[in-house]
Amino acid sequence: MSNKSDSVDSTPVAATVNRWAFAALLGGNLALSLTALVVRFADTGPVAAGVWRLSLALPVLLAFAWRETGGRLPSPRALWIATGAGLFFAFDLAAWHLGILQTKVANATLFGNSASLLLVIWGIMLSRTWPRGWQALAIFLAFAGSALLMGQSYEASAAYLVGDLLSLLAGALYTGYVLMMQRVRGEVGAWSALAISSGAGIPVLLVTALALGETILPHDWTPLLTLALMSQLVGQGLLIWALPRFSPLVVGLTLLVQPVVAAVAGWLVFGETLSLWEIAGGAMVAAALVLIRLPSRAARPI
Repeated sequence: MSNKSDSVDSTPVAATVNRWAFAALLGGNLALSLTALVVRFADTGPVAAGVWRLSLALPVLLAFAWRETGGRLPSPRALWIATGAGLFFAFDLAAWHLGILQTKVANATLFGNSASLLLVIWGIMLSRTWPRGWQALAIFLAFAGSALLMGQSYEASAAYLVGDLLSLLAGALYTGYVLMMQRVRGEVGAWSALAISSGAGIPVLLVTALALGETILPHDWTPLLTLALMSQLVGQGLLIWALPRFSPLVVGLTLLVQPVVAAVAGWLVFGETLSLWEIAGGAMVAAALVLIRLPSRAARPI
C-alpha cells in the first residue's frame, strides 16, 4: 500500500517526518482510547456529553485554525467535505455515547472501532493489491486479535446487545468520518478541518440530546473538560494531523490500539474482567502495529 508520501519516503527528512507522524497516530489513538471511560463519569446525558466535548474544544480549534490559515477561508469544496465529515462524526458520537452506557467499556471501544477493519478492507480495495510480507502478517494478526476480543465480548449477556449494536453503528459512521477527513486534509490544515467538522457536529448533537430528553447542563465540569482536551484537542488533533501521511490500511490498524487500552482501563477502573483470550488478542494487535512499520521485500513500507 502506498500513499502520496511514498514518493519521498527514501529521503532522511521524509523518514523522520513519517516516524513522527506514526507516533502522532499512535498518540492520538491512546488519548481517544480513554474516551469511553470518561463518558461514564459525565453527569449529563451521553449525547449531551458529545455536545460539550465539541463545544468546549471549538474556541481553541478556531484559534488554532486562524493561526494556521491567517484568517483565509477554505475552498467551498473543502468546506462541504469537512462539514459532511462533521455530520458523520456527530452521528457517530451520538450512537457511541449511547452505547457506552449500555455495554462494557471494552465492548463499546472495540465495536466503536470496527472502523479499523472497515478501513483495512477499504485500503485493500483502493489499491487493488493484496498486501504481502510483513504487511500481510500484520493484517492477519490484527484480524485474528480482533476476532479473539470480539469473541470474548460475545459471551456478554443479552443486556449488552443494544450497546454493542449502537457501538457497531458508530464504527461504521466513524469510517465515513475518517475517509472524508483524510480527503479534505489534502486541501486544508488539520486544525481548520477539525474546527469545521466540530462546528458542524454541535447542532446535530444538541438537537439529538434535546429530543432524547437528556440532561444538558452538568454539575461537574471535570469529565467534560477532560473530554474536550483529551479526546477532541489531543486525540483528534494528532489523528487528523497524521491522516494524510498514511494509507487507510495503516490508519485502520492503529485504531485497534483503542480497544486494547480501553479493555485494560475498564479492568482497572470498573473491575471488568480480562480473560487470557482477551490478553492474547491485545498482544496480537500490538504485534500487528509493530509489523506494519517493517519493510517488506514484496512491497514498499506503508
